[in-house]
Amino acid sequence: FQFAALFDSMTVFDNVALGLRRRDLSDDEIADRVREALALVDLTGTDEKLPAELSGGMRKRVGIARAIALRPRYVLYDEPTTGLDPVTSAVIDRLMVRTREHLGVTGLVVTHDMRSAYTVGDRIAMLYEGKVRQAGSVAEIRETEDPVVRQFIEGRPA
Repeated sequence: FQFAALFDSMTVFDNVALGLRRRDLSDDEIADRVREALALVDLTGTDEKLPAELSGGMRKRVGIARAIALRPRYVLYDEPTTGLDPVTSAVIDRLMVRTREHLGVTGLVVTHDMRSAYTVGDRIAMLYEGKVRQAGSVAEIRETEDPVVRQFIEGRPA
C-alpha cells in the first residue's frame, strides 16, 4: 500500500472491482462488494472519481478497499503510513484495526513507524540483518533491553 498501486485511468470503482472481475461473480455481486469495501474505508460516494482526484490517504484507502473486497484471510500492508501526515496515518491505522475486527482479516504490516506498529500490532517482530532479532507482544518490544531493538524503536543514531 506504499503507493496504493492504483490504475490512474480507472475510476475508484473499477480499481476496487479489478480482482473481483477475475472471479465467478455477477455484476451485481461485484457492485455490492465494491460498495461494501468502500464503505468500510469511509469512501462511500467516490466510485466515479479517478485516483488523481484523491488525496494520498484516500488513495491508500482505495488500495485497502481493493484488497478487502476479495475477502482474503490475510492482507500484507507494505509501509501503509509512509508519506502521510500524522492525522491521516492514524486514520489508516484505525482502518487496519477495523478490517481485523470486522472482517477477521489477519494483517501483516511491514513498517518502520513504531507508533503505527504499537497501534495495530498484537505481536511485533524486528528484522535485523535478514533475521528476526526479537519478536513479542507490544509490551515485550517496548520493554526490551536489546540494544539494537532499543536503538531502532527510540530512533537513536548509532
